[in-house]
Amino acid sequence: MGRTQKPLAMIVTLFIMYVITGLALLCLAFLLYRFQLSEQTVTIGILVIYTVSCLAGGGIAGKKMKNRRFFWGMAAGSLYFAILAAGSLVIRSGADSDILHRMMTFIICAAAGMIGGMLSSRRS
Repeated sequence: MGRTQKPLAMIVTLFIMYVITGLALLCLAFLLYRFQLSEQTVTIGILVIYTVSCLAGGGIAGKKMKNRRFFWGMAAGSLYFAILAAGSLVIRSGADSDILHRMMTFIICAAAGMIGGMLSSRRS
């Protein structure tokens, strides 16, 4: 894959990841409305959504890049988190005091993306 195609492939991958996230969050919102889920359940649901989106994104990035798949998967997960964090900072207009939560979310996103990238090599 050429140098100009890699950024485009990563943008497409991130778009797919956010579509998956959006659809899953809509489902979670419906479940919250219908069953009055607890805050803890919703928090776990959000982390599961992030994990599934990053696994899928890592797999897509790995398939598109063809080499160093684990790296590209981790890059997709890290970029996914960076965009989420930036959006959160803009919306909340300031830094969140819970740095441990942010670091754990980053680790989950990067690791899930890396695992997705590694799993993509098994299927091809």
